[in-house]
Amino acid sequence: MKKTLLATAIAGAAAMAASGAHAATVYNEDGTKLDIYGNIQIAYYNTDGGVVVDEDTNEERVVGSLDGIADNGTTFGFAAEHMITRDLTGYLKLEIDDFDASNMATFDRSGQTGDTAYVGLKGNFGDVRLGSYDQLIDDWVQDPITNNEGFDISDSTVAHGAGGDQQEDKVTYTSPALNGLQFAVGTQYRGDSESSDPADFADNGPSFYEDSGNAAFFGGAKYTAGAFSIAAVYDNLDNIQFVDGNGSIDSVGDAYGMTAQYTINTLRLSAKVERFDSEADDALDTNFYALGARYGYGNGDIYGAYQYVDVDAASFRRGLSDAIDPDQEFDTGDDNRNEVILGATYNISDAMYTWAELAWYDKPEDEDDGVGVGVTYLF
Repeated sequence: MKKTLLATAIAGAAAMAASGAHAATVYNEDGTKLDIYGNIQIAYYNTDGGVVVDEDTNEERVVGSLDGIADNGTTFGFAAEHMITRDLTGYLKLEIDDFDASNMATFDRSGQTGDTAYVGLKGNFGDVRLGSYDQLIDDWVQDPITNNEGFDISDSTVAHGAGGDQQEDKVTYTSPALNGLQFAVGTQYRGDSESSDPADFADNGPSFYEDSGNAAFFGGAKYTAGAFSIAAVYDNLDNIQFVDGNGSIDSVGDAYGMTAQYTINTLRLSAKVERFDSEADDALDTNFYALGARYGYGNGDIYGAYQYVDVDAASFRRGLSDAIDPDQEFDTGDDNRNEVILGATYNISDAMYTWAELAWYDKPEDEDDGVGVGVTYLF
């Protein structure tokens, strides 16, 4: 699940992130500071199951609505920093999730994973970070459209299906902002000790399968001028790999996109173009065109997003040509769809809030459409 924003993180609004707004400082001496923070998130969902293939008969069948109470991203974290010199600070962050707060009495953590763990140095030169953390394309391109509580629109990470692998073993340098311009470059290194057996691809899907070390590249740039900002990111996904029918190993493709946003008091408007350029199958090439809005009304936020998903898209040009002139020679695929998400939060107190969301994905048999309501307590 997306990490929660308790209020709109834009100019003029009170920005409170689940990973820091309510952190308790337990040590702060001699230039060293340690904060502890966390949240409990529990939600009720009712979603449509869509169409599945029966394993016994190999026939398709329609699954009705599915509902239940579930953990929604409960997190416990530590953040520490130490002033090495007046111009240089070392820091760390460690977050653990997957607690399954709705079933703690019977919860078995074996096989579960953490969320974030990294160390870094920051100063006048910028910021250097090493560890596991969210993708740059997620932070700069995807989140400004929807950083919701439960439902999310699809994106390049959903298209390649290995977002967890994409977050690990990374080094990123982020420059300071100079006249509104900032850039970030990084690499993800996977060694031969981390390689999976190519024979397991059919069961495990995209992962790292090479028998030698490999470094992937990602980078982006962001420009901010007053209430307007625009960001672009590219990721070659070289360590998210597939195995073809001949046993050859290759990257699943490339991901890139651009998002612009503008704020007016407590209203944030955003627009995105994003693409997953598949190497595994041209039919998986996907363009994403999205609009988002989020408004802080005082006791919470009201937000929504619309996205057109162009599947089997040869290029951005084809998608734009279809929008301008549907009769021209570029045809859209049968799996193209429209996605809509609407939601609202209400602050019960500075540390507790509720939320409700509605999602529509325009898929056959209403697959994944649903509603959700939940509560979050932050500390």
